[in-house]
Amino acid sequence: MRVPLSWLREYVDLPATETGRDVQARLVSAGLEVERVEQLGADLKGPLVVGRVLTIEELEGFKKPIRFCTVDVGQANGTGEPQEIVCGARNFAVGDKVVVVLPGAVLPGDFAIAARKTYGKTSHGMICSGDELGMGDDGSGGIIVLPPEHEVGTDAIELLELVDEVLDIAVTPDRGYALSMRGVARETATAYGLPLRDPALLDVPGPNAFGHPVRIADPLGCDRFTARTVTGLSPEARSPIWLRRRLQKAGMRPISLAVDITNYVMLELGQPLHAYDRSRIQGTIGVRRAEPGEQLTTLDGVKRTLDADDLVITDDRGPIGLAGVMGGADTEIDDIEGTTTEVVVEAAHFDPVSIARAARRHKLASEASKRFERGVDPEAAAAAAQRTVDLLVLLAGGTADAGVTQISSPSAPHTITIPANHPDRVAGVDYGRETVVRRLQEVGCDVYGQDELIVTVPSWRPDLTDPNDLAEEVIRLEGYENLPSTLPEPPAGLGLTDRQRLHRRVGRALAGAGYVEALNYPFIGTEVLDQLGLEADDPRRTVVTLVNPLSDEEPAMRTTLLPGLLGALRRNDGRGSHDLALFETGLVFRPTGEEGKAARLPVDRRPTAEEIAGIDAALPRQPRRAAVVLAGAREQAGWWGRGRPADWADAVEAARTVAREAGVELTVRGDRHAPWHPGRCAALYVVVDGEETLVGHAGELHPRVIKALHLPERSCAMEIELDLLERAGAGALAAPRISTFPVATQDVALVVGRDVSAAEVEAALREGAGELLEAVRLFDVYEGEQLGEGRKSLAYALRFRAADRTLTVDEASAARDAAVGLAGERTGAVLRG
Repeated sequence: MRVPLSWLREYVDLPATETGRDVQARLVSAGLEVERVEQLGADLKGPLVVGRVLTIEELEGFKKPIRFCTVDVGQANGTGEPQEIVCGARNFAVGDKVVVVLPGAVLPGDFAIAARKTYGKTSHGMICSGDELGMGDDGSGGIIVLPPEHEVGTDAIELLELVDEVLDIAVTPDRGYALSMRGVARETATAYGLPLRDPALLDVPGPNAFGHPVRIADPLGCDRFTARTVTGLSPEARSPIWLRRRLQKAGMRPISLAVDITNYVMLELGQPLHAYDRSRIQGTIGVRRAEPGEQLTTLDGVKRTLDADDLVITDDRGPIGLAGVMGGADTEIDDIEGTTTEVVVEAAHFDPVSIARAARRHKLASEASKRFERGVDPEAAAAAAQRTVDLLVLLAGGTADAGVTQISSPSAPHTITIPANHPDRVAGVDYGRETVVRRLQEVGCDVYGQDELIVTVPSWRPDLTDPNDLAEEVIRLEGYENLPSTLPEPPAGLGLTDRQRLHRRVGRALAGAGYVEALNYPFIGTEVLDQLGLEADDPRRTVVTLVNPLSDEEPAMRTTLLPGLLGALRRNDGRGSHDLALFETGLVFRPTGEEGKAARLPVDRRPTAEEIAGIDAALPRQPRRAAVVLAGAREQAGWWGRGRPADWADAVEAARTVAREAGVELTVRGDRHAPWHPGRCAALYVVVDGEETLVGHAGELHPRVIKALHLPERSCAMEIELDLLERAGAGALAAPRISTFPVATQDVALVVGRDVSAAEVEAALREGAGELLEAVRLFDVYEGEQLGEGRKSLAYALRFRAADRTLTVDEASAARDAAVGLAGERTGAVLRG
């Protein structure tokens, strides 16, 4: 909201010495976000005067039309002689009043004006356009042509109100009242302790049976509707300078008198209005929901297909406007031919949610919808209509029709019961009852009671719904800067939970292994699940869809960490980083279908355990996971030797790194699971509560997935569930005990069937070797003709060590033989050779 200081002074008698910066400081202290104060005309220097065009000579022989003009500027040039000026604009004629800047003046942008020779003539000044004076777009697209009543030689700086200060306020969604001069003036008056001249305090005639007929079919969507008619408008009437300038300073473009007046009243009172050409309305004006398939051409010239939830304004033909958003072209005020002489003014109050959804549905944000969706004062509709009628009568020579239409649904004012000391307890400051009552009254509330206050909320503050809202009003008006700074005294706790410790250990371990953390939004689009090649019945396709997503392209919560990580991999690869190793730890959202509806928690007390349990039961399952993605070189080439590209084994090793931090051993088996390559995919298992449980997958991505997501070739990934690893672990990791006795190493090469996994053989070796086994490592896999068809050789290095003695050869050999024996029983392994 752009607020000209000169306009603001009409409603609040600010001290003459107060600048825009001073007002900004007061409003910021009161909680409004005043982003900047724009100094209009600060670099403008006269003489800038009103002139009358006496003659125009068309200069020939140039690439563009050039005119040599003589202009009467009175005594402003010191001689009274006509001023000779060269000008290229063509939207003025002899006899027109224009704005002339004379030599010695300085225009915005430090543009000094002096007499200069151009196009074979000497130009003593300029005939100005709005852009050259920093006025913005005035709708004319050329030279400013003034009304004929202004005297030649008049100071145009004062006439055009070129010097002013404009406060640029970023209005938050809960303060819709600040999208009006009335609302900002109220805050200013409160901040300075001055009285407010409320522009909405007008004498409004009561409704009668002579107004334009109106029928409301949806009282929930439109609870108030005022219609007034003005006839006899002068087609030649144009918006006066003061009206056009106020609109321009507020950031709006002047269009035509009737439209300018409705925009002006909207800025003044915060109530959006619409003016219809009465001759184009057929029959009764109605408000209803659109019928599926209905179409409407809006004022921007776009033909729109309406939704059944859209609230529309109609006449006997059908929709003539999208309620609260934009009017229709069929009843548009004619600002070109100037044939509109009778208008019907609409001032209504619409359901904020319906307007917000319609504006987003049609991608049609407007000044009206911006106000309606933030909350408009329903009591201001009649006053806004009266103000519009008064200005049309005053400026366009119209006559107010005696008929007044007012339709309203009965509604009681909203009241809130609040302890008088509630703001004190919230802020930790002793304000006292008198201060609380005074501040709430300044907001516009009616307050009754002593220890228990009954507060009636003003109609223009729909955001005040709870006791804490009222406490916030008291605190902000008393000044946030006056709140004491006190350090909280947290009770002694147990520190981090086991889940938090594991989360941090995993992050540090992956970072130490060369991975870079990449945090991603938890939102996905369902099309990425197709790109990952998930089957139709894959549980990862069951998603939680948001009602109000940040992006329509990503309306669902993620069921896997891979889409975000793969997107980060693709972006970094596209920007020239080809050797990548990224990781992320976070929640995924896996609905079970048994979630209930969450109850609204109270704000005046701590929720009970049952209420918190009800909220938890309404949430989907949210397991914590870790994932990595790799592409390019895993080991760089250099003088030290050849490099190595990342492959599926690196993804499996990342899983082992994570498992080690949880203190568990992974069992790795081959698997087929999207989005991994069917021949290079590993399933990861751990023992949870005595049962072997699948906790994740790792390997190389499927070529079709790589192509669909535009990833580097042979990209690899791993995803594992941390909550299951935590359950499988033994709690806090114990520091390892280092034995002082030497190790005994025994190598074995076992021949097994090709379909036997190395993990099965290793598990048997570990169990058979017993407590003396310190480590087992697979160091060679061999397949050849001498082994026979369908056979392979697995070579393992077994490390034995005792904590209290040096092992003998017989002890180490016995442990090795026991390990080989159990491996033979379980997998059919035999010693090679």
